[in-house]
Amino acid sequence: MHSRRRFLATAAAVGAVGVAGCNDSTAPATEGLPEAAPTAVGLERVATGLRAPLAIAFADNRRYVADRQGAVSVHEDGSLRDEPLLDLRETVVLGGERGLLGIALHPDFPDTPRLYVRYSAEPRAGTPDGYSHTFVLSEFRVRPDGRRARRDSERTLLEIPEPQSNHNAGDIAFGPDGYLYVPVGDGGGGGDRGRGHVADWYDANAGGNGQDVTENRLGSVLRIDVDGGDDRPYAVPDDNPLVGRPGLDEHYAWGLRNPWRVSFDGNRLFVADVGQNRYEEVDLVEAGGNYGWNVREGAHCYDAGECPTETPSDVRGGEPLVDPIIEYPHDGDGVAGISVIGGYVYRGSALSGLDGSYVFGDLRPEGRLFVATETESGGWDLGTLAIDGAAPQQLLSFGRDPDGEVYALGAGEDGGAVYRLVPA
Repeated sequence: MHSRRRFLATAAAVGAVGVAGCNDSTAPATEGLPEAAPTAVGLERVATGLRAPLAIAFADNRRYVADRQGAVSVHEDGSLRDEPLLDLRETVVLGGERGLLGIALHPDFPDTPRLYVRYSAEPRAGTPDGYSHTFVLSEFRVRPDGRRARRDSERTLLEIPEPQSNHNAGDIAFGPDGYLYVPVGDGGGGGDRGRGHVADWYDANAGGNGQDVTENRLGSVLRIDVDGGDDRPYAVPDDNPLVGRPGLDEHYAWGLRNPWRVSFDGNRLFVADVGQNRYEEVDLVEAGGNYGWNVREGAHCYDAGECPTETPSDVRGGEPLVDPIIEYPHDGDGVAGISVIGGYVYRGSALSGLDGSYVFGDLRPEGRLFVATETESGGWDLGTLAIDGAAPQQLLSFGRDPDGEVYALGAGEDGGAVYRLVPA
């Protein structure tokens, strides 16, 4: 645990967000890659002048880049505009894993010119004493030229009290159904226990926001309708799994620790969930899925010699604890890491050999990316992809443009940048 803390301190020193977390693979780098896949790629730097870029959105030949410090920049014609799309630097609270953590454009943008932003704020009304901060999800109106958001147009959709400064997740994404998916960490600290962590059905370890769906919205993926609500900030889709059942209606899936970056490929929702001390995981998240935390870390028992694979029959009917599709350890000679960074399924043309493969990474700086490819049997082969040439000191996030090309966002001693994956 101490080595992980030192590593996250190093990441913070270069502006990264510390996101802590797996397949006991000792395979060489090329094993697990598609036969036609390259064994290495280049990273073409397309945007510089950032600090710690955590999210990117694409529209009208522009790239909107969210920096942890609180600004959303506009990148067009090969450079960043001097004036940001949105400046929240006087509002966002930093430290730990807090900051401006995610953005998304309305699915009908620019016809519906709205920007959605996830950020950490000072404790607001209703946040218990001693809590770290308030999770805020807000909507802003964007001016017709697409270069400025109206700062005075902020409409707060959701506020969640956060007991600790870490495990904030922060990514947001619209699904093909038009609803907004909002990952939320378990509240921070370690082990899903302590201040702000409620008791759950599992007695082998304390705490359990990940396994609770009634007391708070932590440790889950939420799903909301930003176009509904009438006199409320949002509506809840009628087919959310807990509508009409015990639990908070916004919950879409639960049993998560710190979902760091999510993405859709068609109707499939990929969620990278950072583990505790031993394993990192990526889940294919479905409505009503329980992904195990803090009963299980990845596909393994957490803090216990034995553990169940489903909830008791009196807890939502005995739902299964769903195993990840991808898992890798913190230790080992093959695919190993320390904090998973969720990516995207590649659908571009520059690296056609990666078509259909999920490209992602890890906070540990080793000059490589991870690639997972689904097999005919429904499993996933896992391999690594070397980076030929310059690479960020710390990988922070990923993006995918309308052409299916994948981008990596990272930071180093010379600042933050956006990179496009290209042939080596």
